[in-house]
Amino acid sequence: MSRIGKKPVPFSGATVTLNGSLMNVKGPKGELSFDIHNGVIVALEGEEVIVKPRDENSRMSLGLWGMTRTMISNMVEGVTKGFERNLELVGVGYRAAMNGPDLELSLGYSHPVIYKAPKGVVFATPKPTEIKIAGIDKQQLGQIAAEIRAYRPPEPYKGKGVRYSGETVRRKEGKKK
Repeated sequence: MSRIGKKPVPFSGATVTLNGSLMNVKGPKGELSFDIHNGVIVALEGEEVIVKPRDENSRMSLGLWGMTRTMISNMVEGVTKGFERNLELVGVGYRAAMNGPDLELSLGYSHPVIYKAPKGVVFATPKPTEIKIAGIDKQQLGQIAAEIRAYRPPEPYKGKGVRYSGETVRRKEGKKK
């Protein structure tokens, strides 16, 4: 039994509409939609969204139960508050700068790496070694942060590279004489 799936999702501050299997969530920051799998039942009751599995004995329905509830909760939080991911650049000469709405990264290559800002995502560089990614879709922000990190992941000897804020890098011991 899903412990997360049992909890209702309150959506005060947002407008939730359910058209068949398509759920739309609209708030002050924007609008998101989610296609609900037919393995779960979603109902609107007052100011809450209730998610239930269609078949209590099906592993598929039970697996989708908590995931669907979390997706709806993330959509409601995204359109009301928004999400933010932070990245840090560690290394000599590694820096980030804004190039219009796009992000320009100097990561030790012979050329700058330019990451185009997708629709609904805002980049900010408060410091040259810090990147803030903001938007309403949590999955999209995580994917963008992973793509930027993949340009130069942290290496284990000196710890240089792009890392998530607060990420600890396991360091290896270097050569010994």
